Amino acid sequence: MHILIELPDNIANQLQLEPANISRRILELIAADSYRQGHIGAAEVRRMLNFCSRWETYEFLKREKAYLPYTKDDLKQDVQNIRSVLGTQ
Repeated sequence: MHILIELPDNIANQLQLEPANISRRILELIAADSYRQGHIGAAEVRRMLNFCSRWETYEFLKREKAYLPYTKDDLKQDVQNIRSVLGTQ
């Protein structure tokens, strides 16, 4: 899929965006945001950005502060699951 984005030159200059890197940066932002929202997983991020390893993917997600939401209820459920496995209710 090809997408065309029009950005005024003066704004692009303010953002100091290099024309050769703009497409890549936009793709990175879409991948990080989609991951953050839970629409795609790390494997899809890796494919979108053509990373060689999952570690490279995780480094990218960390750099972009793209963390999946983890609520108190998630933590409680994880604690219950661990206690169940260990037999320490």
